[in-house]
Amino acid sequence: MKVLITGASGQLGHDLQRAFTAVGDDVVATDRDALDVTDAKAVDAAVGHHRPDVVVHSAAFTAVDACEVETELAWAANAVAPWHVARACDAHGAAMVHISTDYVFDGTLGRPYTEFDEVRPTSMYGRTKEAGEQKVRDTLERHYIVRTSWVHGAHGGNFAKTMLRLGRERGAVSVVDDQTGSPTFTADLAPQIRRLADSGLHGTYHLTNTGSCTWFEFARAIFSHAGVDVDLTPTDTATFGAPAPRPAYSVLDNLLARHTGLPDMPAWQDSLARLLAEIA
Repeated sequence: MKVLITGASGQLGHDLQRAFTAVGDDVVATDRDALDVTDAKAVDAAVGHHRPDVVVHSAAFTAVDACEVETELAWAANAVAPWHVARACDAHGAAMVHISTDYVFDGTLGRPYTEFDEVRPTSMYGRTKEAGEQKVRDTLERHYIVRTSWVHGAHGGNFAKTMLRLGRERGAVSVVDDQTGSPTFTADLAPQIRRLADSGLHGTYHLTNTGSCTWFEFARAIFSHAGVDVDLTPTDTATFGAPAPRPAYSVLDNLLARHTGLPDMPAWQDSLARLLAEIA
């Protein structure tokens, strides 16, 4: 299989390259400098030139709070760019994997969200990502939309790295304890995406590591695994005061993955230990 990856320099993009290459696929990796995904002509030219079997679109504007201010960039990167990719895939006979997010849900359901639950984003990031999903569905039949959550990889910035830095610098950290989700690790997510892309079973999927926790519980596990002594205290979302609203409970049920025969991804605690060992 020949695959074109956008956003290849990000933490997921890096492990996507590794996952597809590991099974002998021909990989073309593009980052923002090599391919501006907000430029429709550039996207069409790249897909037309490389003629991939599948494009894995992992490029996005993922700074959740910044999306509230830089709204034009958020719409361009998260809604219009996937449309450009889908149109190019349709024109040149490629399938597409589009990476989306748990933030398309409002977090009020009280149980893990399945692929069949109603989306109701509350942040600009969530709204633009949900709009990108719509454009992909409307444009390209051969699509895989992958919703995931709390993504962590060895390459690029993430919550685990931030916690370790703050813990070592300050010795005391306060973390919200009223948002629950599933930490998901790119070393597990990328091979799962490769399996999905090879399945031929197009549609919308939730792909996360198993288990869930609050950000506070996640931070506690990070410090414990890393052996960092920190004065860790819980706080709430209102006190923390982030500009963008976050879903209080955005655990994703990997329902369709189970029913299409994909293996369960590992427990997040096991994957965290592997991540911390790698970045150490």
